[in-house]
Amino acid sequence: MKKKVYETLKKEIDVDIVVERPKDISFGHFATPVAFSLAKTLRKSPIIIAKELSKKLESYDIFSSVEPLKGYINFRLSETFLDNEATIALKNENNFAKGKRDESILLEYVSANPTGPLHIGHARGAVFGDTLYRVAKHLGYKIDTEYYVNDAGNQIYLLGLSVYLSGREQFTDLKVKWPDEYYKGEYINDLAKDAREFFGIEIFEDEKNIEKLSSWAKDKMLELIKSNLKECGIEFDNFVSEKELYKKWDEIFEKLRSNNALYEKDGKWWLRSSEFGDEKDRVVVREDKRATYLAGDIIYHNDKFERGYDRYINIWGADHHGYIARVKAAIKFLGYDENRLEVLLSQMVSLLKGGEPYKMSKRAGNFILMSDIVKEIGSDALRFVFLTKKSDTHLEFDIETLKANDNSNPIYYINYAHARVNQLFKKSKKEVEDIVEVKLEGLNESTKALLFYALLLPEVIEDAFSQRALQKLSEYLKNLAALLHKTYNEQKVIGSKDEDKLLKVFALSALSIRVGLRLMGIKAKDKM
Repeated sequence: MKKKVYETLKKEIDVDIVVERPKDISFGHFATPVAFSLAKTLRKSPIIIAKELSKKLESYDIFSSVEPLKGYINFRLSETFLDNEATIALKNENNFAKGKRDESILLEYVSANPTGPLHIGHARGAVFGDTLYRVAKHLGYKIDTEYYVNDAGNQIYLLGLSVYLSGREQFTDLKVKWPDEYYKGEYINDLAKDAREFFGIEIFEDEKNIEKLSSWAKDKMLELIKSNLKECGIEFDNFVSEKELYKKWDEIFEKLRSNNALYEKDGKWWLRSSEFGDEKDRVVVREDKRATYLAGDIIYHNDKFERGYDRYINIWGADHHGYIARVKAAIKFLGYDENRLEVLLSQMVSLLKGGEPYKMSKRAGNFILMSDIVKEIGSDALRFVFLTKKSDTHLEFDIETLKANDNSNPIYYINYAHARVNQLFKKSKKEVEDIVEVKLEGLNESTKALLFYALLLPEVIEDAFSQRALQKLSEYLKNLAALLHKTYNEQKVIGSKDEDKLLKVFALSALSIRVGLRLMGIKAKDKM
């Protein structure tokens, strides 16, 4: 709707125009401060310009009123316009709030090391990434998702070593000496049991088998990670292996060196990342000739940019904040536009149960498993709560709230609104097709407010994506549900003279709830 207001204004005003929504709807549905922009050029007071423009804009059918106020122009949309928008939406549910874009995006997220099950911190980035993907797809972007598998380096060796030592300790009388660093938790013991079944007990008798165990355990963990994600409706288009990409390291190293990105000092090779915003230069090759973790990121991002997407989005844990400048510096040295990479950060989560800190999983060692929380509150509640705050801010929630079947639980409250509309149609023995052509005239203020708010979904989706602020979706759905419940409670629907009009407004509201929840990876409930 904002776009329609903008296009109407453009017919009368050939300057940059800002259209905004007043916080207080009593001023109107939309407003513009464009008179202030024109004041200098026209050499008139913004108040006079606003009055003159208001008179010209009154003739457009889209508006029921155009009012100047202290230099601003406030617009109220006509019932005819709102009705027409509602009819189009209800007749074309599959295209409601959809768009078309020419831009291509590669979205990488989660990318947790395949050395253990996903924990609750990983889950937040996973839900945010999957929802960003769904919203972008809905808006018409050509978007692919990717999981970067860190299957090279010391962490994979440690996984194999941990399984190897656990197996020796559980199933043999052979000596076991645990190192200072290893993976803990019952899942390691379970992997050792599975390894005995798969390889036989002799796999634990010779340390030469650690490499074989490492590769096998990594694959088992990756299967588990995929399973954890699928429980929340999250799947990826691509999984990219760091180990496979390392085959290109010599080629990338030479490319960096020829671009004067590297220098040798103290037996190490350093990236001149400080030249492009990093706080200091970074080592990419150690004294023992082994490439560092950063080298893997450089190879991967070279591979990404070679694939020719218009934009690249990475979702990283907040602890990776320091990597942004060095990776962008490497991209610049590789000859690409580093501004095409956008890095979004996902903060950790504090979890409570009945006001007390949630207990760590014995199976996982020292963190809370994503799969445990999904089992306790369900995928819908988990996804919703992770989308109630911007991803780069701290999130704390109590799972008992999300198990409640009352209005204190936001996902219950929203689903109840959707189910309530479904029940209204059942009682009326009508289908949406029966009321879609009814004219929405003479609505009371509460119903008009609900109609307008239900039609705001396209704008909310656009803002949520462009600002990377997916919490706008959950906020919108909570407010829409509240308006729906309020309108329902204020008047009789079934059997009233305005039954068909009210059913049409409620049907539109339910459509917005259904689409909004779907973009969050949640299926709206038809009955509660």
